Amino acid sequence: ERRIMPRATKERDLRKKPYEKPGAEKKAKADAHLFPSTPKTFGIGGTVLPKRDLTRFVKWPQYVRLQRQRSILLRRLKVPPAINRFSHVLDKNLATNLFKLLIKYRPEDKQEKNARLKAAAEAGGQQATSKPYVVKYGLNHITSLVEQKKAKLVVIAHDVDPIELVVWLPTLCKKMGVPYCIVKGKARLGQVVHQKNATALAFVDVRDEDKNSFSKLLESIENAHVENVKWGGAVMGNKSQHATAKRERAILKEQLKRQ
Repeated sequence: ERRIMPRATKERDLRKKPYEKPGAEKKAKADAHLFPSTPKTFGIGGTVLPKRDLTRFVKWPQYVRLQRQRSILLRRLKVPPAINRFSHVLDKNLATNLFKLLIKYRPEDKQEKNARLKAAAEAGGQQATSKPYVVKYGLNHITSLVEQKKAKLVVIAHDVDPIELVVWLPTLCKKMGVPYCIVKGKARLGQVVHQKNATALAFVDVRDEDKNSFSKLLESIENAHVENVKWGGAVMGNKSQHATAKRERAILKEQLKRQ
């Protein structure tokens, strides 16, 4: 006869335990930690990706790309000595002292001029006016002052564009025996004379109380002056420099073998 096995009840099924390897409980207890690791999953629908620096992948505006390409080109191309002279500017401390003196000799602005004329008109023209001690600006004016040897010091901006406007001025100053210096930049010189930009400024005369400091400043500028400026530029990129160095090492190795 066919024997029918009794069906397992639910309670009996719940009491059943899956087969466990011997020593599994001990291992689980040993692995238990106060701060268990919870690895992140960065798949779809998982943890949000951390923020990364995506600067390299940004498409920059055209003006940014142009100015960066221009600066790289200026480093790569060979620069003749007359233009390379404008990269040799005064150091920060010397330039700070120079601009402190320039600020003391700022020309008067419109409000100051109107106040002076009004005071002179109220005095009936009897008020004696002293000689104004101000820096001179304007390229044509400074050129005539240098040619007449009236300028005591010429300050030239390093970032005049086009550079042909002032590229000849250091040579003229040297020929006429007028001290000159090159500073950063045209906007800073323009602030001295109430303009947006200024290509060059010139001292014609200084007050008696400033003559000592002015002479010391001239001496420092002459000591910092680079006389014979050589060709500049021709600075290649890192990849090109490494390739050139590798080629030179290979040539040197070949020469040593032949010896």
